[in-house]
Amino acid sequence: LMPMYRTLPKNTHGNLERRSLRYLAYRYFHQKSALVIRGFEPTRPVNDSAWGAADILSEQVPGIVESVFESQHALEHGFDLQDAVQMVAALEQLIFDSESQLLEKIYGLQHKPLQRPLSEQGLGQVLEAYMAIWMAGDEVTPYLGKSGDLAQIFPHWDKIVHFAHGQVSALNYQRQHQRKLSTGTSGGNALLSRYSFEDAHAVVGTITSSFASFWESECREMKRKLSTLDRQHTGRVPLSKFYGKSLTDSEWRFGESESYLRDLGALDETSWLGKQVIIPNYIQGANNCIVAASHYMVCCINECEPIMAEIETAVGAPLARPQQLLELVGNLTLADDDGVKLDTALVAQLESIASANGGQVPIHGRLFAQWLHYVFPRDCAFPHKAGAAQALSPTQYGEGYLASDNEIETHAKDTSAEVPLATMAKEELQWMSQWSHDEELIASYDGLLAGPQQASGASKVVIAAGFIMFILAGLIGVVGFNRKAPNSDFLLPSHGKTHFV
Repeated sequence: LMPMYRTLPKNTHGNLERRSLRYLAYRYFHQKSALVIRGFEPTRPVNDSAWGAADILSEQVPGIVESVFESQHALEHGFDLQDAVQMVAALEQLIFDSESQLLEKIYGLQHKPLQRPLSEQGLGQVLEAYMAIWMAGDEVTPYLGKSGDLAQIFPHWDKIVHFAHGQVSALNYQRQHQRKLSTGTSGGNALLSRYSFEDAHAVVGTITSSFASFWESECREMKRKLSTLDRQHTGRVPLSKFYGKSLTDSEWRFGESESYLRDLGALDETSWLGKQVIIPNYIQGANNCIVAASHYMVCCINECEPIMAEIETAVGAPLARPQQLLELVGNLTLADDDGVKLDTALVAQLESIASANGGQVPIHGRLFAQWLHYVFPRDCAFPHKAGAAQALSPTQYGEGYLASDNEIETHAKDTSAEVPLATMAKEELQWMSQWSHDEELIASYDGLLAGPQQASGASKVVIAAGFIMFILAGLIGVVGFNRKAPNSDFLLPSHGKTHFV
């Protein structure tokens, strides 16, 4: 938490506003396990009188809310690092309790008493059922124990099962190692093959924390396929090619409707080339979260997070000089990049942000996030202005989240962008057409900015806490696994202005 905490703007008491505390908790869980806590979704509005997560905090951890976060002292003076630690601990307890409740439910469905130790085979049965309901909800209950049916519902079901059993193997190794340390022998394997409810809970805890890393290969494969269509490295793919990939590869991905992509914030409609899918916004979108549990979701790992974390560690403050940022970012290297290319246009844009803010750049502002998007167009999501996009899961969006076969075929036939993309230079394509000069800040920078509002008058400050989380993590939600699923029920998941959100 410390690197993030140091770079967030503080109030006159040296503490965080509640919007910043909420943002800190969101970033922590997304960095650690690619978890998004429900109620902390990026598009959930927050103001001085509401958490935006009151449904979770007030109902699930009332002691923390009443004694710490809603105390008169906190409301008047703000929140310190210890408050942030307490919030994280409270949310971790919420996740722990959520796991326990689902696990108890699985035991009941399989008529297994909670007090009776399980064999490894019995634990495997519990885990397979747990994974299915954890990922898809109660609708899969009739198919539990039917591997063939589950394989039709879940892509790579065999690998998911193997992953779950692998966590049991890890527990076995840990228990044997601890026994050897305490007794000097690795004997007693017969006893080690029995598993209590607490053991089962320990296993599902490791599943929660590590599943995003396991599923990341799917996210990377999506990115790889889209990147092959992005010849100019703009982080964008013509909508025609996006749907064409779905047709030519018989993909279960890339079938979202144009309207759903637009609402997700994954569609760029500003280019003269036509409509384009924004790669990082799509990958980090609500359609690609693989798990939707009661209180949290598991999503694709945000590849912009390590970039931002490195900047935060190096800067150590809410503001940075443009030259410092240019040197920092210019020295970053990504796995799929030869190196960062900072052309004159990008340098000029960063200097423009600084000139509007007294010579420094707010690193937790929308404009800096927008600049990072154009520096790392395949890794950092484009930061839409507050209210311009919605983090709706497929089930929340409802009917029409998938494109019809006719819609896909019509778009796929449009080849108007192919010649310009193949023959014109990146700059000629006006690839930064989506750039907006509106700033949005996570919290008040009073006393930090040297007269930002006096600079040119064109760009004004917007404080929007819900939005700033979106710019770093994209849009979060629930995945719809298969465009051709056997059962449709199994859809998992530049003008300035001033306002206060």
